[in-house]
Amino acid sequence: MSSEHPSAIKNFLAGGFGGMCQVAAGHPLDTLKVRIQTQPSENPFYRSTWDCVKKTAAKEGWHGFYKGMATPMFVVIPTFAVYFWGYGIGKKLQLSSPDQQLTLLQTFNAGMVAGMSSAGIAVPAERIKCILQIQTSGGAAQYSGPVDVARKVFRQSGIQGLYKGTCATLLRDLPGSGTFFLTYEWLLRTLTPEGKS
Repeated sequence: MSSEHPSAIKNFLAGGFGGMCQVAAGHPLDTLKVRIQTQPSENPFYRSTWDCVKKTAAKEGWHGFYKGMATPMFVVIPTFAVYFWGYGIGKKLQLSSPDQQLTLLQTFNAGMVAGMSSAGIAVPAERIKCILQIQTSGGAAQYSGPVDVARKVFRQSGIQGLYKGTCATLLRDLPGSGTFFLTYEWLLRTLTPEGKS
């Protein structure tokens, strides 16, 4: 095996670990965003992002910033595995020979396939995460954790309840994933010295 081409297992583990780091670092900010976005427009509880930080810390402690993190942390490894698997399929569908280099438009298209392929895992996970993030600790909690959210949403609305928001997620993730891979490949080509790979 060539050292230039890491194994699928190494890519899987590296992608999973990178995804876990992304979730751990970004989740507190995501919690703030979701709370501000979902508050009522009349008589909002938070006046600003900083106000949301102060009120969350005072009322719930630092734990409040990490509400709902178990779900994305649990699903990040399979989500990233499916994401990169989808990218590989998107590339293969457009190649006429194995040594062909994709154009940037083809790379964008392959990235959109990646975004679409991971939606089956990502959409319900994000739905559960958001429900837990907006549940504050003032009073009796409606949900005890991610499994409880999934069970109650499924009981109330069926599988459609877990996939609520799929269209909007795809409208965000397809061009976002295409742009992610296009930018990555463009930077790789631009920054790699001539004659090197």
